[in-house]
Amino acid sequence: MGDTVETREKQRVQSLNNIQKSTLGFKEKLSYGFGDLGNGMMFDMGQIYLMMFFTDILGISAFYGGLVFLVAKIFDAFVDTGVGTIVDSRTNIGPKGKFRPFILYGTVPLAILTVLSFTAPNFSDTGKVIWAFATYLMFNAAYSVVNIPYGSLSAAMTMNADDRTQLSVFRNLGSQSALFIAGIVVVPMVSQFDNHAIGYPVVVAGMAILGVIFHLVCYKGVKERHVIERPKEKGVNKKAFFNLVKNEAFAVLAIFTLLTIMSMFLVQSTQLYYFKYVLDKPNLVGLVSTLNFIVLLPALFATTFISKKLGKKYTALIGIAGFVIFEVLNFLFFGENYVMFLVMNTIAQFFLVIPNTVVWAFIADVVEYGQWKFRLRSEGITYSSYSFTRKVSQALAGFVPGLALTFIGYQPNVDQSAGTIFGLKVLFFAVPAVACTIAFIIFFIWYPLTDKRHKQIVKELALREEI
Repeated sequence: MGDTVETREKQRVQSLNNIQKSTLGFKEKLSYGFGDLGNGMMFDMGQIYLMMFFTDILGISAFYGGLVFLVAKIFDAFVDTGVGTIVDSRTNIGPKGKFRPFILYGTVPLAILTVLSFTAPNFSDTGKVIWAFATYLMFNAAYSVVNIPYGSLSAAMTMNADDRTQLSVFRNLGSQSALFIAGIVVVPMVSQFDNHAIGYPVVVAGMAILGVIFHLVCYKGVKERHVIERPKEKGVNKKAFFNLVKNEAFAVLAIFTLLTIMSMFLVQSTQLYYFKYVLDKPNLVGLVSTLNFIVLLPALFATTFISKKLGKKYTALIGIAGFVIFEVLNFLFFGENYVMFLVMNTIAQFFLVIPNTVVWAFIADVVEYGQWKFRLRSEGITYSSYSFTRKVSQALAGFVPGLALTFIGYQPNVDQSAGTIFGLKVLFFAVPAVACTIAFIIFFIWYPLTDKRHKQIVKELALREEI
């Protein structure tokens, strides 16, 4: 009996050591990053260009354009939870894995709907609004089918803290690369067409095809190592949702994300207006995207370095603080000076890369925290609920500009008044800075998970034989 207990304890310790080892090679990390590159090839089209496409090409008002974003994103947030529930409820998982099949089978429908969102049929004004709603609703639903399993995938690939940070680094590298490509390619290529109503769907189709290819690379290149099937009990999904509500680490991360992601996408969705009407440089998005991409690799290295020294929590806080400082400097002093704006904005984006990188490692940690606290592992529901928060923040980032543009007196394709110019400055600089300041305070005081505490939680889960 004693020998059996001793043997079992040795097996537990060995299992823990195996779990905590760094197991991911460069190729697998890169393949995972290609997944978000594929996401961005389609998602970024809508986030960056669709608002202006609605107002200037399709011909609907800024208010209705903003309303499309608001309704679609809120609708999509609920779709996310449904997809997460389906993912977590899977049984009889085959060789393709628990999460990877969604990437494989969802990528082509997503690409098709991306292109449809950028078509401008010759409908009545009401018909155009309905078309905008319908296509963007379907696009976001398709995106959920791919993105929720993709995001959940990292928790199944590894439980090693350094590996998770590296997966976040490669994921953000993919995401930022997509932003860079979208920023420097789309506008110049669309401009080659005399009719932009034709140019947009053609160019977006090319980007979507690339997105499909990158998704397939991700599917082929990653491996699921920690796949746990749900117990077949009645009401287990309901229990998982209630557990998540009581998970304070998730709650704080959700609020942090709501504020920071809203800020990031608010900058993206208003930059075209700011460049065109304040700086009088409508094609500046290409240069800004290039500069943001140049600082990407240094920012990712900085993220890795700081995280190893201080842990993920304080790494994120340093990034947010830096972003706020340089946004305030641009708002107060440099926002209308072309050269100084570029300098300050580039430094601000350098700092913003840092929290947007480590946030993906946070959500994987929250999965184990919830499992440790409530004895039920829910990658899909946790990530989909987290995605719900991101979608709400994106909805606000889409709706607020539409509402604000109307409020400050914006009129398409004319010189703007002094009041409108100032309103664009507030929207572009001040609102993101204030939101991120609030996020900093909340995260610093109330987020409970450090790398040290997460490591201890994984140890306890291994000893309980739950992983």
